[in-house]
Amino acid sequence: MKIVVLVKQVPDSGAERNLRADDNTVDRASANNVINEMDEYAIEEALRLQEAHGGEVTVLTMGPDRATESIRKALSMGPDAAVHVLDDALAGTDALGTSKVLAAAISELAPDLVISGAESTDARGQVMPHMLAERLGFAALTGARKLTVEGSQLTVERQTEEGYEVVTAATPAIVSVWDTINEPRYPSFKGIMAAKKKPVATKSLADLGVAADQVGWAGAATTVLSHSKRPARSAGQKVADSGEGGVALVEFLSSEKFV
Repeated sequence: MKIVVLVKQVPDSGAERNLRADDNTVDRASANNVINEMDEYAIEEALRLQEAHGGEVTVLTMGPDRATESIRKALSMGPDAAVHVLDDALAGTDALGTSKVLAAAISELAPDLVISGAESTDARGQVMPHMLAERLGFAALTGARKLTVEGSQLTVERQTEEGYEVVTAATPAIVSVWDTINEPRYPSFKGIMAAKKKPVATKSLADLGVAADQVGWAGAATTVLSHSKRPARSAGQKVADSGEGGVALVEFLSSEKFV
């Protein structure tokens, strides 16, 4: 089985994240950038499938030069190779443009299965797997907490707020996973050293046949016009109960549209 795992480098969600003043995009240059947490579960699931069924695992990412750090971290977990889509014209690309570029790269790789995290911690849109499935004509099995493969048949337990749904499809398909699906392995020293020698192919927009005006600022369908810091938390309103506390509480809740 040929598996492609989508990996995104994002600002560490445990640290303060800021938007740039000049273009209202995430300030990644000053952030501590790491692999998107959910993508580590996607890598682990791909490796488990490889161990059970054989085949190869390729990491695919789109990002600037510094994304190489996350590629090597991903490779140290065990995947065989990586593809890095790198092009200056990608700056400012929105989700639609990103899906176009990633779909072109995936088409070249011709995988049986694409695995991604259910969401990224910077955007939290949960739309990329669906967009890619539409562009590629793949089945989309999203939000998986369990994945089973039997030949070309895939079965997932799709996590929902009420429990889970059982969904099946044939390959090729894209599966997005939650952090309930497994426990990612830690890279070993041997894996870290081996990652330095694993092949990483760099692809430009021209290599993928994507025109520069279809991505970046020129091709973006959405624009952030302005941003501001979250307001400081203000003091709460105290209700002294002198016999009318219940009424005052209900009035306050009503004014805030809670009741």
